[in-house]
Amino acid sequence: MKKKIQYIDIEIDKITNSIENTISGDSFDTDVHPISKDEIKQIKKINGWHFNWNYEFNQTDRVVYKLTIKDNFIIVQGLISISDFKDHFYLHLIESAPFNRGKRKLYKGIPGNLVAFTCKESWDKGYEGFVAFISKTALIEHYEHTLGAVHIGGNKMVIFPGEALQLIKRYYKL
Repeated sequence: MKKKIQYIDIEIDKITNSIENTISGDSFDTDVHPISKDEIKQIKKINGWHFNWNYEFNQTDRVVYKLTIKDNFIIVQGLISISDFKDHFYLHLIESAPFNRGKRKLYKGIPGNLVAFTCKESWDKGYEGFVAFISKTALIEHYEHTLGAVHIGGNKMVIFPGEALQLIKRYYKL
């Protein structure tokens, strides 16, 4: 059975230093942890999520992580699915929570935060921050400008060490 290609199709709304409330402008520190089996059951299309996160969760070659505000582990702000390819991390899927999308979103910075987390995981594993993903064609330039990702052919993109370190330093106190 041929695997379906997942294209990354999310706008990086703002590179912040955490996540930023769109009403007050206040910043909130975040945590990223693997999502649990019980938690993933609540992440459904009927609740406004675009992707089948239960399917992602059940894939043995990847881990689904949740982004939460520090000390508030219940409310999921966004999700990311990544794989460790032993020399880089591969980003399969990323999504902001339904209340963090569109013109009336509650928080900015969710996607950038999750990409920075992936870069940090890669850095911490000794892969120098290398992260790869497949972009929707219309967003290739956007990822080049916002994340410093490099288009390497087709729809493939890579975040190299220099740009990864910039993202890591932006979101994490090293």
